[in-house]
Amino acid sequence: MRRSLAIAALTLLLAACASTPMVQTDHDPAVQFAQYHTYSWRQKPQEGPALLMQRIVDDIDAQLAAKGWRQVPEGGDVVVAAHVATRERNRVDTFYDAPMWGGWGWYGPGWNAGFAHTTSTSYTVGTLLVDMFDAKTRRAIWSGVAEGTVPQSPVQVNQKLDEAVAKMFVGFPPGSAVNAVK
Repeated sequence: MRRSLAIAALTLLLAACASTPMVQTDHDPAVQFAQYHTYSWRQKPQEGPALLMQRIVDDIDAQLAAKGWRQVPEGGDVVVAAHVATRERNRVDTFYDAPMWGGWGWYGPGWNAGFAHTTSTSYTVGTLLVDMFDAKTRRAIWSGVAEGTVPQSPVQVNQKLDEAVAKMFVGFPPGSAVNAVK
């Protein structure tokens, strides 16, 4: 019974860790984003399954289109580059049973300090990095990073990806009137 409770607690803990991707963005505060209307891809993500890499590009394209930006094959105001990385992690958790007291049997009273149950869980952490550069000056103007535990199911991977990219572009473009109201 205690072992199943410990396993259930571990499962809930891991599910909580995987529930929300961590997203951070940064931008050059001196840049006026209102001057940008078009973008071109400099480097699309390449490491990983082709379908997943295409979904990343499609999600970023959809977010930029929703902000009024238009993709052009080359010569855009902004150049976009995206990179994907994954790494394997291992989590080790140890749970201890409560001490137990023995009865008054043949050997008299006694106690047990409890048992330790150790579980080891392997999981994959994925990172998506999106950088934007001014095409004329070649200076970095915006960067977004999303990181989270990669689910096992392709359907869940797509959901987490959509969530992470949407969260990445919530305050984009910086300084716009739409974002000032939020």
